[in-house]
Amino acid sequence: MNQLKTRVPQAEAQPTDGAALPGSLSDELRAELIAFRRDLHMHPELGNQEFRTTAAVKARLERAGLRPRVLASGTGLVCDVGEWDGVTPMLALRGDIDALPIPDTKAGVSYRSTVPDRAHACGHDVHTTTVLGAGLLLTALDRQGLLPRPVRLLFQPAEEVLPGGAADAIEAGVLDGVGRILAVHCDPKVDVGKVGLRIGPITSACDRLEVTLDGPGGHTARPHLTTDLVTAAARVATDVPALLARRVDARSGLALTWGRLETGHAPNVIPQHAELSGTVRCLDLDTWRQAPDMVHAAVDEVAGMHRAKTVINYIRGVPPVVNDAESIGLLDAAMTIRRGSYAIEDTEQSLGGEDFSWYLERVPGAMARLGVRTPGDTRGLDLHRGNFDVDEEAITVGVELFTAAALLDGNGS
Repeated sequence: MNQLKTRVPQAEAQPTDGAALPGSLSDELRAELIAFRRDLHMHPELGNQEFRTTAAVKARLERAGLRPRVLASGTGLVCDVGEWDGVTPMLALRGDIDALPIPDTKAGVSYRSTVPDRAHACGHDVHTTTVLGAGLLLTALDRQGLLPRPVRLLFQPAEEVLPGGAADAIEAGVLDGVGRILAVHCDPKVDVGKVGLRIGPITSACDRLEVTLDGPGGHTARPHLTTDLVTAAARVATDVPALLARRVDARSGLALTWGRLETGHAPNVIPQHAELSGTVRCLDLDTWRQAPDMVHAAVDEVAGMHRAKTVINYIRGVPPVVNDAESIGLLDAAMTIRRGSYAIEDTEQSLGGEDFSWYLERVPGAMARLGVRTPGDTRGLDLHRGNFDVDEEAITVGVELFTAAALLDGNGS
């Protein structure tokens, strides 16, 4: 359920330049990371097809003297900074690397996508670059003897593909030896230089539902002699969401929304087949676990009243991302040191889904919302739109947040 206290309160602090901890970006590294992000942005790749992206990240890590390991699927990679002793839990930093199958509609920028109908419209290029930059800084600190414990960099493929590439990455052992995992997600509603933090659920669960209805069909003059499949489909579309809303606690936020309904070919023929598909979203983890059984029962109940036969394909997506309180406290402390407590906002739980949740089923961790909006920008940019873009100062903010968190976590703060 939603919580009133969304983050661990910290003592008020004045804005700071982060001098209390090492790990600030040089102008040279900042420029390199912006160029790296723009290159990724120009060459977006869909989930499980991120070969160029994987190669680019791998080459840069190897140039820094690290030993990245490409995942068995051929895309995505993991890389440890520092030598793991096999006992001490590591901190993992996760960035997702895939793009979306939509056209880039931005105008007037040199780094617009060069791939038709492909775009980094969710900020994964920023996430990837942020983890890469943190890895490069932490590598330099490790060589100076300033890294308290090893850090694992995780560049994950296929976040946008249900049920998400995180499940495959976990199966490949990326969490072996990891005691905590952190991530950021671009938020165009938050000004650059700030992050949004929340204890508990910060995203919703998201599943996919496909329903087929069948009947003998017939003439529209005699619906009483057959199954009126159009009416049955219409009732499933309207009555099932309403029925579900009365069978769960309203605070769980369970919502079935249809995106597709197809049936029939002629105005005087009752069809034999209908199809509906949509998404099931849920704010509460316990209700999400019960959702498949409840949805099955509701669809069968409504369709049965109209004598329609049903086939239900309930496709598990992702559970909510549930942020651990201690991990949020770590991010809060890290951001306070880097930018001051003024740079931290409470944030709401969204209805979007994120496969980072699968990691948090195994180890504690947290996802922060990374501000990417230029202050004063009134364009109203949003995720999953072709004109999405970011203020690239967000890369610096994300890198310095991650490095501070790694140093504080390693020192037991």
